[in-house]
Amino acid sequence: MLRFWRRRRGWSQLDLAGRAEISQRHLSFLELGRTSPSRDMVVRLASVLDVPLRQQNALLLAAGFAPVWRESALGAPELAQVRSALDYIMTQQEPFPAVVVDRRWNLLEVNRGAVRMVEFLTGPLVAGAKVNLADALVAPDVLRPFLVNWPDVVHYFIRSVEADAIADGTKETAALLERLRSYNGVPDVLRSQPAEFGAGPVLPMHFRKDDVSLQLFTTIMMLGTPQDITLQELRIECFFPMDTATERTLRGWAAGK
Repeated sequence: MLRFWRRRRGWSQLDLAGRAEISQRHLSFLELGRTSPSRDMVVRLASVLDVPLRQQNALLLAAGFAPVWRESALGAPELAQVRSALDYIMTQQEPFPAVVVDRRWNLLEVNRGAVRMVEFLTGPLVAGAKVNLADALVAPDVLRPFLVNWPDVVHYFIRSVEADAIADGTKETAALLERLRSYNGVPDVLRSQPAEFGAGPVLPMHFRKDDVSLQLFTTIMMLGTPQDITLQELRIECFFPMDTATERTLRGWAAGK
């Protein structure tokens, strides 16, 4: 596992040994199983390699130690202050859309602005239904019919999922990436050059339905210094209008117009 992460980062043994301030000989013995690491050594190497908390626990287990990072439910009492901060962000974003997703784009929370936009595009949401935003964006029959520049948006989005797969090294993220790549039309998109390349400071998501046009850009936030797996894997995506017409539409929906 240690060799897997070192190679995934593109480092030689000498590179990792230097960054971890240990000898290359000691690192080689650890990779070959000729030396057993201490708990502190596992944590040090994992930190230097920027291994996500979930995979750090897996490294500790493989070395014979108990996991050190917990994974709490988002509704757990110990995360109450974080949930309060998330609620604040989501409320402050109104009337513009905002969503909270996990590492693999499973929808966890939405604000009213996001509900209004999605229901306008695709119809009423099913209460309690599990939604994966990656599938909704890339699949042929959810958001794609309304996304004018779908090829450009999906080109960049899948590249970001590829980066995630490299970063976390999990079968689950690799499976998500493979599923997204398999959707009709995606292989052609990935082979092509984005039409909007260099056209503006950010690539908008341009939705159109009937005579309503929405042009938005997004920001993605993550929690700083997380000490919990759930929190490390959270992402808060906020949507902002690219033009006054979009802003007027979103504010109008909020006012019931």
